[in-house]
Order: sequence, then C-alpha cells, then structure tokens
Amino acid sequence: MAIAYYTEEGLKKLKDELHELKTVERQSVIRQIAEARDKGDLSENAEYDAAKDAQGLLEIKIAKLEEIVANARIVDSAQLDISKVSILTTVRIKNLKNNAEMKYTLVAENEADLKSGKISIDSPIGKGLVGRKVGDKVEVTVPAGVIPFEIMEISL
Repeated sequence: MAIAYYTEEGLKKLKDELHELKTVERQSVIRQIAEARDKGDLSENAEYDAAKDAQGLLEIKIAKLEEIVANARIVDSAQLDISKVSILTTVRIKNLKNNAEMKYTLVAENEADLKSGKISIDSPIGKGLVGRKVGDKVEVTVPAGVIPFEIMEISL
C-alpha cells in the first residue's frame, strides 16, 4: 500500500476508529458468537453463522485500517511550499464558465468534507489542481463534463 499523507487531526481520527473497532466492536461480535453458540446445534444456527460472518468482516476492516495507519504520514504545514497547489494548501479558484469563485483545502481522501470546504486530493478537481501555480488555467474533467478553472490564490 502506498504512503498517504494526513493532518494530525485526520490521523488521530483513524487511530480512534481503529481502537473502537478493536476494543468495543470486536468484544460485541465475540459476545454475539458466544450467545449464538449457547443456543445449541451450530449446523442449523443462522445467528451463529451471521455472527461469524460479522466477525470476518470486522477483522478485514481492522486489518485494512491497521495498514492505512502503518503507512500514514503526518504533513507538517510549516514545511509546505505554497507556490504551488499541494495537500493541505487552500486554493481559491474561479470557474471560467460562470465566473463563480470557490475556495477548497486539499486533504487526504478520508478527511474530505465538502460542507467544510475540504476536498480530496484524489478527487477530479484535486488531481487537476495539484502542482499548479497562481494564474494557471486548468481544465478539469468532472462527471458533469469539463470545467475550466483559473487558480486565483494559494494559501495555508
């Protein structure tokens, strides 16, 4: 798995979720299996089968999160170069079709939250903006078509 960059807050959220899965969720599934096992014949016990399936899915989710956390790196905003668009920079762009201006902060995929102006660096707009500088014009292909943008400002 590739290295992914996160804010300190984003990585903490991942670690908290992993802790919750390993402690609370895992114990809950173990309890469900034990209760189903106590009901007798396991060969025709749908509750037992469902609990075992839930356990398998939980363990897969835990393994994936452990891998993500192991490959996560925290981005130090003091080290960022704001001469070009990169992760954790905030970019003000103008849609050249309708002159609407938008401001987005580029973040890791799991930290994206459009309502708070955070878009994934892996989104079509994020990919189209990375590495660009103020004044650059870029055409970004989105599901609705191609949108021409101009980069107006880059900040932290």
